Amino acid sequence: MGAAWEPLAVRIGHSFDRPELLVRALTHKSRIAGNSRSDPTRDNEQLEFLGDAVLGFLVSEALLARFPDYPEGKLSKLKAWLVSAAHLLAIAEALNLGEYLQLGRGEEMSGGRSKRALLVNAVEAILAAVYLDGGMGAARAFVEIHVLPAGPLLADGAPPAVVDYKTLLQEKAQALKIAPPKYVTIAERGPEHAKRFTVEVRVGKARQASAEGVSKKEASQRAAELLLAQWNL
Repeated sequence: MGAAWEPLAVRIGHSFDRPELLVRALTHKSRIAGNSRSDPTRDNEQLEFLGDAVLGFLVSEALLARFPDYPEGKLSKLKAWLVSAAHLLAIAEALNLGEYLQLGRGEEMSGGRSKRALLVNAVEAILAAVYLDGGMGAARAFVEIHVLPAGPLLADGAPPAVVDYKTLLQEKAQALKIAPPKYVTIAERGPEHAKRFTVEVRVGKARQASAEGVSKKEASQRAAELLLAQWNL
């Protein structure tokens, strides 16, 4: 592995026998866009797809071992938090993945190194790369090191409180006696297994904001958060 990747490999905690897997996990499709010999095995979208499945399985396994007496509903809530974009983004930032992303010029110029979706996707792709390189044991170690250190926060079986910006925005509109917020999905992009949604929220005629997310729900929450911030200013 080239010296440029060694600090990241050390932070990940896995020594790659096939370092090209790590490189691929960090390669956004924009890096090879425009190449007439397009090859889906050169960017990280397929690895992201696999990593999402491996992450879901390993988190479920870990939660069953940690909380054997919990009902399915409680386990599902914990899993939803541990595999959420917000939690994966924190992992990406801790690993400083933005520094290592391989981006095309356009994505680079538009701030791709700090984009939430790209960083979250890279975490899932890296997990897949670790799995393909070292097997399930290596992938399980990655999850134990990077995804489950939140364990102390889960001691009572409840994930950290999550702010519901949509509810806060609706309550603000009600308090001011104006029409409730309206949410519209204005764009969808990406393959079926890795869709990105842009949602716009409007309150009245003058107030609006839009945001992107890996789901309509996430995009709506982020749009509501942005509009509240603008409104408060």
